[in-house]
Amino acid sequence: MASPRTITIVALSVALGLFFVFMGTIKLTPRLSRDAYNEMKRAYKSYVRALPMLKKMGVSSILLRKSIGSLEVACGIVMTLVPGRPKDVANFLLLLLVLAVLFFHQLVGDPLKRYAHALVFGILLTCRLLIARQPEEQPPDKRVLSVNGDEQPPAHEAAAEKGKMKVS
Repeated sequence: MASPRTITIVALSVALGLFFVFMGTIKLTPRLSRDAYNEMKRAYKSYVRALPMLKKMGVSSILLRKSIGSLEVACGIVMTLVPGRPKDVANFLLLLLVLAVLFFHQLVGDPLKRYAHALVFGILLTCRLLIARQPEEQPPDKRVLSVNGDEQPPAHEAAAEKGKMKVS
């Protein structure tokens, strides 16, 4: 049976992955929701206006929106379907992306209700990454009591210590 830690990581990975695939798709195409797509277009125009440095670098609101949307979709797919280390890399990239989006919202002075979802999903990404990076807990060694009541190490430790000389 899977450990609670594994179940938590898988559940968070799938939920977060699907959320970011959905949000990235909304940024890329109006097929899911025309209103949300138009709102994203308007928001990214205000982000580029607030950061003239982006315009100087040749980054338009369309390029910014489509690149962020594509990265969200790609990382969301990895979070949902790919096992192992790539999932942690996708988690980290999405966390950086959420931080950038929070910065954009603060820059243009959006109210909390406009970016609360980004804040919540940033916290969830952080939790998933922290849980995934913690080592798996090993069960404690079983000690065997000898006839006289002294603890004896497990057989594999006793075999390893058999050839060692004790120095006092």
